Amino acid sequence: MSLSKYLSMAYRDLVRNGRRSVLTAVAVALGLVVTFAFSSLIDGMLETMVADNIRLSSGHLQIRNDSYDTDTVSLKSQDLLEKADDWVAQAESLAGVQSAAPVLWSGGLLSTPGESIGIQIVGIDPEDTFHAPIRDGIIAGQYLSAGDRGQILVGKILADQMGITVGQRISVAASDANGVGQEGIFTVAGLVDTGFPSIDQNRILMPMAQAQAFSGVGDRFSSLILVLGDQEDTALVAAKVQVPDTQIVTWEDLNSLILESVGTGMVFYYVLYGIVFLAVAVLIANTLLMSVFARSREIGILASLGMRSRQILGLFFVEGTLLALFGIALGWVLGLGVVAYMTYVGFSIPAETATMVEGMAFGSTIKGGFALDQFIILSLLLLVIVSLVSLYPAWYASRMEPVEALHAI
Repeated sequence: MSLSKYLSMAYRDLVRNGRRSVLTAVAVALGLVVTFAFSSLIDGMLETMVADNIRLSSGHLQIRNDSYDTDTVSLKSQDLLEKADDWVAQAESLAGVQSAAPVLWSGGLLSTPGESIGIQIVGIDPEDTFHAPIRDGIIAGQYLSAGDRGQILVGKILADQMGITVGQRISVAASDANGVGQEGIFTVAGLVDTGFPSIDQNRILMPMAQAQAFSGVGDRFSSLILVLGDQEDTALVAAKVQVPDTQIVTWEDLNSLILESVGTGMVFYYVLYGIVFLAVAVLIANTLLMSVFARSREIGILASLGMRSRQILGLFFVEGTLLALFGIALGWVLGLGVVAYMTYVGFSIPAETATMVEGMAFGSTIKGGFALDQFIILSLLLLVIVSLVSLYPAWYASRMEPVEALHAI
């Protein structure tokens, strides 16, 4: 029997049992929509979180003293780099490097009359383009200039938490390069909202010269952050900036927490995909078995008219495959709508939740991505699974004896 005949007979049966066919196809579609949504979420989170962390915090490459340890945030001279201007000039002369920004990191205690909290103190070059997101994120007051003294920027989340306003004078205490405690009174020049509560909640920023004077490190700094024109050039540029007694840290290492978190989460998503596909497969098998029982007399008649077992098997196999294709087609229509919403609009999460994520740029809006290759793989995988599951009811129908089938009610 030709394929067109199989398709015609299978299609007629699906139409004849329209309600059952539609409900089954919708269930298949919803299963595919769920997998599309989670695949989009994974792709979007991985892409946007890494990109945002590079843009706001890590850069593509960082050059540090070989002995520098980010866990201790050392201010000892042997752990820092010196002569920032020379490092910047050398780095920005390399092809592929868009900007090189020196930073000085230290820890401290921010105090107001009513409260104290541990913070990160970041010394920056306000004129460097790497810090443009900070400049653009000023929501009150004004941005810093390189020559400012006694002026700091405070993240909005931190300011709201401690009741800090622009123009207010606050106390900052920290240990200097010799381990001696220092305290300074600084004026809040502006409040910053980068859109990433996890970044804005625990740091203050001051001009590099002010940070160096406050911490007593001279002209030294913690790290040189490089931003590249093309992320693919990371290894090439890293090879060019190799200098004795320094360590070159790439964006992969700097964002290892994000990459590892997504990798761990993938295990959960694979389990979820398996559960969804299994549920859809069982539903298809159940639908076809119901069709077999309901059409026992028809199967008996077909067999008595000379239709072979393998042809009956092929008929029900084609019917199951058609049902899967209809569901997948509907799933693409609904799934792409969901993915489009996730990609362009996204889902807002409370700032309080975003602040719980430390060590990465986790924004208050989660957006998905358009992972076309993943969508195609998921669709093909679902089609294969459903087609294989359809073999059992098809085999069951092909094994029915004509006489018993004709006497079935």
